[in-house]
Amino acid sequence: MINQHKVKTPMFKTPVALLISSILFSPFTLADDDSSAIERMSVIGNKEDLRKSTGSVSLISELDLEKFEYDDIGRILANVAGVNIRQEDGYGLRPNIGFRGVTPERSKKINIMEDGVLIGPAPYSASAAYYFPNTTRMTSIEVTKGPSTIKYGPNTVAGALNLISRQVPDGQEGAIDLGAGTDSYGKLHAYYGDTNGNFGYLIEGLKFKADGFKELDGGGDTGFDKSDIMTKFNYQLDGSDYSQLFELKFAYAEETSDETYLGLTDSDFAENPYRRYAASQLDQMNWTHKQVQFTHHIEFSNFNATTRVYRNDFERAWFKLNEIKSSFNDDIPTLQQILRHPNHEENLIYYQTLTGERDSTAREILVLSTNDREYYSQGAQIDFAWNLQLFNFAHQIEGGLRFHEDQIQRNHLEDNFLMQSGKLQSTGEQTRAASTNTEQTEALSVYIQDTLQFDNLSITAGIRGELIDGYYQNRAPNKEQDFQKKTNRIWLPSISAYYELSKHAGIFGGVHSGFVPTSPIQEAQIETEKSVNYELGYRYINNGQKAEVIGFFTDYSNLKESCSVSAGCDTDLEFNGGAVDIYGIEATLSDTYKLTNQLSLPWSIVYTHTESEFKDTFYSDFTQWGFVEEGDGVPYLADNMLTLSFGLTANTWQLSMLVNYSGAMKESAQTALTGDTKDSPLAGLKTDAYTIVDLSGSYELNGHSQLYAKIDNLLDSAKISSRRPFGARPSKPRQFQVGYRYRF
Repeated sequence: MINQHKVKTPMFKTPVALLISSILFSPFTLADDDSSAIERMSVIGNKEDLRKSTGSVSLISELDLEKFEYDDIGRILANVAGVNIRQEDGYGLRPNIGFRGVTPERSKKINIMEDGVLIGPAPYSASAAYYFPNTTRMTSIEVTKGPSTIKYGPNTVAGALNLISRQVPDGQEGAIDLGAGTDSYGKLHAYYGDTNGNFGYLIEGLKFKADGFKELDGGGDTGFDKSDIMTKFNYQLDGSDYSQLFELKFAYAEETSDETYLGLTDSDFAENPYRRYAASQLDQMNWTHKQVQFTHHIEFSNFNATTRVYRNDFERAWFKLNEIKSSFNDDIPTLQQILRHPNHEENLIYYQTLTGERDSTAREILVLSTNDREYYSQGAQIDFAWNLQLFNFAHQIEGGLRFHEDQIQRNHLEDNFLMQSGKLQSTGEQTRAASTNTEQTEALSVYIQDTLQFDNLSITAGIRGELIDGYYQNRAPNKEQDFQKKTNRIWLPSISAYYELSKHAGIFGGVHSGFVPTSPIQEAQIETEKSVNYELGYRYINNGQKAEVIGFFTDYSNLKESCSVSAGCDTDLEFNGGAVDIYGIEATLSDTYKLTNQLSLPWSIVYTHTESEFKDTFYSDFTQWGFVEEGDGVPYLADNMLTLSFGLTANTWQLSMLVNYSGAMKESAQTALTGDTKDSPLAGLKTDAYTIVDLSGSYELNGHSQLYAKIDNLLDSAKISSRRPFGARPSKPRQFQVGYRYRF
């Protein structure tokens, strides 16, 4: 048990300090060139590791990232099979990413890392990723699925996404990138670094903004303004039989965005998909993120290790419309119900209040919440690899240990407003507290795996342990007794194999245990998510040619989902879904045709087919489930996703086109309304299937200068990407961008 005054402050305790001091000079990886420098921050290694990997892994290089100049991770990951995305704001400010059918909601079920370190605000205590690193400053992105996932907890059902930031260069290097585009889009990105003797440094800054593409009733911005700065310092200290590197990283980022959860009715969407109702005029998100990371690498001939000590602080306040209430009646429809049936007699007055057509009274009070949250995430981890001969077999042993601590402190407030002449006016009532609580987690994680080589056969067996202690405390007045301590101890085995058919081709497969923990606030009847995950695949890689086909099957004994405001709930509640099967096929084909000595045509095809079904019939208060029948599919999962990429590349210019198709997705597992008052308000609804075409091109003025241009959503497709939490929301319309990049 814990009391209110015992909720720990964000500082390392003595055990952590002892751990840090004991491992500070333990062995780590080091490399001598830029490509190896990237590998120091990588979790999947080099291209040879990719070819012979016993699981599904993908690498997006810096050249690939620059091809389309995307700021949105969702558009970047369209080129990776098995990734399911739910669009939200059109800019990718708060992406929703899932792998192999797991819910994409706030990317909460994948492990998001930057330079090999968990980067979510509180990955254990509150896994919803309201902070996501700016992909514009990343130099490569790694996606890991399958059995290798046990190396990257706590979530092992889906996989891991590792974003690799720019490394300190070996010599003097810098660049400046200026961009401008539709809706007053602007970008300034610059970096400079150098290494003098054994000492190296890097400084990088990024600022980009837009006024937004939505049209707010009564006028106003609907865009964003983001800034990011990062510095790195390193020192190389080699011995006679080893090399090592010490590195210190500091980063700061901030965002102000005029974003809302309020969408449209389907009829209003059909008339103007980019409209925003007057009731959202004050909605705004503000956040800041601070990061400190110390990394040490050392490498011997057959052993290397990396130690990282890290601290992340994230503060956010999102002021936005939350609900409508009445001073005279508690039976008020939810925003979801109002927007689904706006012309129903009991809903019409509230719909007219949202749009500003009607002045509101004490019977139609608009409640705006300030969801103010403070997070920290800190810890120390060591990862090692050891190649050795044992019992006449070649072993590649990998292992790691991490002590992690994170916390979320909620300080939610509510204010009452009336709609008067199309403007929100405060009622003058006192601001009141809504949710004031703290969740904190301490976790010790360990993994070890061994790869044995038998001629053409590689077998990898491993296990991961998650030892988790969670604490919850209600901090509201007279709620000292509302507290909870939770303990979870679990071991997650994995086994996989790769059989080399030839120098360039092989088959692989594996099985591993999937796990997603519950947050500290959840009651005992909410079970952790558990599954057994299988995959079987074929891979061919040869001189730029790639062909890979993978079948996957996820057998859930319990599917767990959480419902926050972004999903239409008032609190961060979790729900049990019981047994669920998700299965499908991932396929990737790519090659480059040489048309002439100076002209080539690179192309790729990425396809994913996914099926899902609940194994039981039940009712859930979770709005995305409702009345579920055996055989119903999970929501927000497209059956078919296809990405085609084509290009023309010459010595000084290139053109690229990307065509991305996603099938319609169920908004709720419940297939139709039954007339019951407990019906999911999203029952029977689907998002629109869509096809998005993006076009980009660049021209090298000289060895240092480049002009580029791009068009996102060339066909100006306007589709419903989501109706959660409150109404239909569109994808981004056609956007133009031009830019100039200078390298030195």
